[in-house]
Amino acid sequence: MPTVFSANRSSVLVDGEAIEGLQSLAFRVVTEREDIRAVGSDERVAVSFGLRTVQGELAVRSASFKLDGHLDKQAKFQLVANLKKDDAADSPKRTLSFDDCYIEDKAFGLGAGGTVVTTYTFSATRVREE
Repeated sequence: MPTVFSANRSSVLVDGEAIEGLQSLAFRVVTEREDIRAVGSDERVAVSFGLRTVQGELAVRSASFKLDGHLDKQAKFQLVANLKKDDAADSPKRTLSFDDCYIEDKAFGLGAGGTVVTTYTFSATRVREE
């Protein structure tokens, strides 16, 4: 049976501080790739892999002054997501550590219900799972 982590029990930290109002964290690992073609054929014979980076988004209700500061200063930071299934001591846990992060973009949205959500796009050198 798969382990299902709970967003309500999990936390996301920027430089050791919890992000207030965090609504979501999403990321993907992107690897450059080039197909190596066979001479005289329309098929590839190998693949050459290059640079690997992490691209992610943090959606925050209202805004995050800490993330705004990192965007303004173009400052590097550490992002750590502590995933938990529930509050039990023996409950499954996983930690995702994002190294050398930078905020690249900020998008602001105001919904019809009056809720403000700011989405911060970030990049990281790598993500480690512990």
